[in-house]
Formats: sequence, structure tokens, C-alpha cells
Amino acid sequence: MIEQLLIDGAHQAFKEVFDVEVDKKQFQLQKTLKDFEGDLTLVVFPLLRFSRKSPEQTATMLGEYLQKHLDVVEKFNVIKGFLNLVIADEYWLQFFNDHKTKTDFGFLKDQSENPIVVEFSSPNTNKPLHLGHIRNNLLGSSVANILKANGKNVQRVNLVNDRGIHICKSMLAWQKWGDPETPESADKKGDKFVGDFYVLFNKKEKEVFRDLVENKGIVMDEALKRSKLLHEAQEMLKKWEVGDKDIRALWEKMNNWVYAGFDKTYERLGIEFEKIYHESETYLLGKKIVEKGLAEGILFKKEDGSVWANLNGDGLDEKLLLRADGTSVYMTQDLGTAKLRHDEFNAERLVYVVGNEQNYHFDVLKIVLKKLGYNWADSVYHLSYGMVELPHGKMKSREGTVVDADDLMEEMFQTAKRMTTELGKVADFS
Repeated sequence: MIEQLLIDGAHQAFKEVFDVEVDKKQFQLQKTLKDFEGDLTLVVFPLLRFSRKSPEQTATMLGEYLQKHLDVVEKFNVIKGFLNLVIADEYWLQFFNDHKTKTDFGFLKDQSENPIVVEFSSPNTNKPLHLGHIRNNLLGSSVANILKANGKNVQRVNLVNDRGIHICKSMLAWQKWGDPETPESADKKGDKFVGDFYVLFNKKEKEVFRDLVENKGIVMDEALKRSKLLHEAQEMLKKWEVGDKDIRALWEKMNNWVYAGFDKTYERLGIEFEKIYHESETYLLGKKIVEKGLAEGILFKKEDGSVWANLNGDGLDEKLLLRADGTSVYMTQDLGTAKLRHDEFNAERLVYVVGNEQNYHFDVLKIVLKKLGYNWADSVYHLSYGMVELPHGKMKSREGTVVDADDLMEEMFQTAKRMTTELGKVADFS
């Protein structure tokens, strides 16, 4: 590269012109400021103790040597202690011709070491992707690309949250107010179609709460217990977990609608994964891990049957790992998927690209893994970032207050198209 050529040349110049050996680390190159002529600038000030001359003299003598001995240096100019070098056009043209067909240009060779597993995206199958997902996908994909360019063996993975009470809410709403309508009959992408029923469920539930609280004077906690809709969704989840045939068939049908919609969004966004996991396939592994920890006395059970980890000694609270009814929580699932990925890849790192609202969750995950005896727990790394918020606050899918990913991309596409056309940039293009 040009930087190394110039540093080697300057190093040789000090040997021949100033009769002194200088460590190559002393030579500082930077891009020339736009106000001056030049491509790269050599900072002379750190070299004055070796040249024992003024900044201008040192820079001029160096410039004369480099111009004489290096074909790549066409000319130079000196501004105080800065030597501005103009690189010959022939060098850039030759460099381009030498590398234009190399598809791996800029990439280090694969070091074939244990992979770094990067999890990002992690959508729920009760709603379409939104602005927050776009940010997460672009961060995750960028990090994976940077690691790959640095010679790392990278596995991009996606964990789809395809089960749980939120999924059952959209399923129940479709059963009550949508059947037999389909994405095709409604002329909607499958993820948007299902997401509309999730919003509808919460709208109907609010109406029930409002009636109980405002018209019947029932306090909110009691209203939650009396919510028939929520109770039905919870019963549906229990049936799902025991493998009820009809509930599983409905779940599979609606999830497939969503996956078809996701695929279109990922394609337009340019996002790919080496592997996609589904929570429905991993949560049982997490339950087994929790049950083993309970049997070994690492975890404890409360009177209602729920299972917890005591983290008081780590400066944290107790953490729920299994509900009283035996159903799992997010932590249960993440314990299972972490072990699954470690066993599957023997990964150097398990990177989770997740917003900073989950900082506590991942602190707990590492601690619980360590308590359960997994010595690779420190390989878990939470790549935390600030959440996207709208002027009125946090986006809420259940209330329909989100910036839809497809709509945003289409708006940006049309804006770019309109501006390009108005500026006449493509007037003579086919």
C-alpha cells in the first residue's frame, strides 16, 4: 500500500540524508487537508530530534529525497512542519488495474479459528419489522461484515420469537374476528396481516378494561384478572405447550404467513443469515437446563412452583426462570440457545446485537450460566445500543405506533428517485 511505500522511503531517507536510524513508528502519515495540495501528509515535528534541523528544512530535504527516489511521488510542498505529497496518477491507475478483479480485496485471509456467532434481528411472529428492526439488522450485519473482513469465521444467526403469549394474542384475534380471511384475500403482506390482528386484540382488550375500570369501578389489578380475552390467550398458550393439534396447526399457518412477509423485507434490506433458530425449537432445552439446575440445588423453587435463581450474592435480585404453571420465560430460552450455539459451533464469541433496554437481561444471563457451571459463559457478549424512539416516545407495536420497515424503505426509495430525477442526474441513462 502507498502508506507503507512512503514510510519505507522516509526511513531510508533518514539513513542516507541525516545519517540516523529512525524507528518506523515515528513516521506519521495523514490525509492532506483539503485547503492544501497533496494526497498524503508526513508530519515532521516528531522527527526533528533526529534531523536536528528546522521543521521546514527537514520537510524539504525529505520531500526532495522522496521525489527523486520514489516514482509514486510526483511533487511536494511544505507548510511549516507538514510535508504534503502529491501521488502520481499512474500509481492510482496501476493500483486499480492490479486489484479491480480481486473479489477479496480489503479482506484478511480466513484464520479458520472458532467462529464468532453474531445474533441479530430476532423478530416476533406477531408483527412486521419496523424502524427499530432496520437499525438492529444494519448494525448486526455491519458488525458481522467487519469481523469477516478481519479474517474471522463469522456465523450470522437469527432467533425468531415464534411462540409465547404475544403470538397467541394475534392467533386468538384472527380466530374471533378474522377467520376465514387470509393475506391473499386481504391483499396484504403476511406479517402486516397478522400484525393487524395483534393490534386489534389489544384494542379489544382496552375496551374491556375501560368498561371494568370506568363503568364498574374495578381497580386495574382486578380488571386484569377478570379479562376474559387475556385468559383465553393464556389458555391457548398452555394448549400450545402441551401440543394441542388444532392450536399447533393454527400457529403454523399464521407463522408461515409472517415468514413469507419477513423474507421480502430481508431481501430488500440486503440481510442474510447462515442459520435461523426458532424459539419453539429451543425453549425446551432451556427448561431442561433449569430443571437440572434445580435438581442440583443451584436454583430454587417457590411455594407456587415457580423456579428462580438467587442472585443476591451478585448484587442483583432473584430471577424467575420458570413460571408457576411450568411455562418458560425469555431467560429460559436464552439459556437454551446459548448452550445450543456453544455446543454446535464451539464459538469464540456469542455476540447478541440487542438494544440497551436488555442490558440487565444479559448481565443476568452470564451470571446464571456461570452458576450452572458453564465455563464458557464469558464468551457471551451483549453488543448494546440506544433504542429508536419517536417524538411521542417509544414505539409500541400493540398500539400500532411504529414506523413500518417496508413503508420506510419505500419512502426512502421514492425520495431518492424523485430527487435524482429533479436534479437531472440520470437524464441520459437508459
